[in-house]
Amino acid sequence: MNKLQIISDKNIKSINIKKLLIKKIDSHQFKQNNLVIVIGGDGFMLETLKKNKNSNKQFYGINSGNYGFLMNKFSSKNIIKNLSKANMISISPLEMIVRNKNNQTKKSLAINEVSVLRQSRQAASLSIKHGSKLIIKKLVSDGVLVSTPAGSTAYNLSVHGPILSLNSKKLSIAPISPFRPRRWKGKIVNDRLKIFITNLNPSKRPISAVADNLEVRNAKSIIIKTNNKIKFNLLYDKNRSLQKKIKIEQLRKETS
Repeated sequence: MNKLQIISDKNIKSINIKKLLIKKIDSHQFKQNNLVIVIGGDGFMLETLKKNKNSNKQFYGINSGNYGFLMNKFSSKNIIKNLSKANMISISPLEMIVRNKNNQTKKSLAINEVSVLRQSRQAASLSIKHGSKLIIKKLVSDGVLVSTPAGSTAYNLSVHGPILSLNSKKLSIAPISPFRPRRWKGKIVNDRLKIFITNLNPSKRPISAVADNLEVRNAKSIIIKTNNKIKFNLLYDKNRSLQKKIKIEQLRKETS
């Protein structure tokens, strides 16, 4: 028997949708194994995925927040049909390994992006490598983002980073308000190699490293890599796939 789980954040709208679904779905059997219906916004979905990183569950998001890029639009009338015909995509997260000023190491996963941010009034001073290749010797800026294709329409897009196709096997490295070199626009790199970010002046210019919503302060060095051993299985309504959403955002960017 396939297991069905319905979870929601604490938003009143989410709770009401959950109550409605429990009544509507009842004992209906779906083709998906270990199906989890996640009701909320993108943040709640990211949190739920990380809590279930070692499972083989399939996640169907229902948006009750604002934008809900990772979520599906709720339809009380069509929910059973939408769930029955939903298409699955699998995405792998970034793994962030941070060494702080006390030489302590911390790890975390990021589904959207890893952001490296200045921690004080002083701009960050960073060196960035991709594998053994030096990308930029010294970047003075408010920080830098490393984004996945799934996250390329989030914070990355706000700092004018490129939108990546879901199956591109690429990562975006995008500066945040670069001061030196002012014209550096970032770089698209393959996701096979590790990215190394070093704080060139940790005592005077402290930085923090953030994996989606988990922050590590006073970072000295950050290693970022795609963790292909972890797969998150996301379900999307037919004709409303994540890839289609990314293409729509790409068109908006090109025509704006």
